Amino acid sequence: MHEVLARAATDPANPVLFQDLPDCERLFGGRAGLLAALRYRWDNHLHAKLDLALLQGQSSAEAYRELAAEQPALRALLDAHDVRRPSAPMALAS
Repeated sequence: MHEVLARAATDPANPVLFQDLPDCERLFGGRAGLLAALRYRWDNHLHAKLDLALLQGQSSAEAYRELAAEQPALRALLDAHDVRRPSAPMALAS
């Protein structure tokens, strides 16, 4: 995951982003599995941010934007590869 995120920091839409990743097929079952794992990572971090936002009186939209700023490569990669977002966070990003 770290390698693909490092590549995504340069160009998240690069067509060779997922090429030559050691053990990608074995660990994730290929590109789709790796994207699913990255989506899961985003979702876990977002849920933690939303929980913290609730405790701190912060809005959901602020928490979402904060996470996107903290993990720009991950967010850009998911957006560039059209990894479906749940409707609530998508609406928050507007």
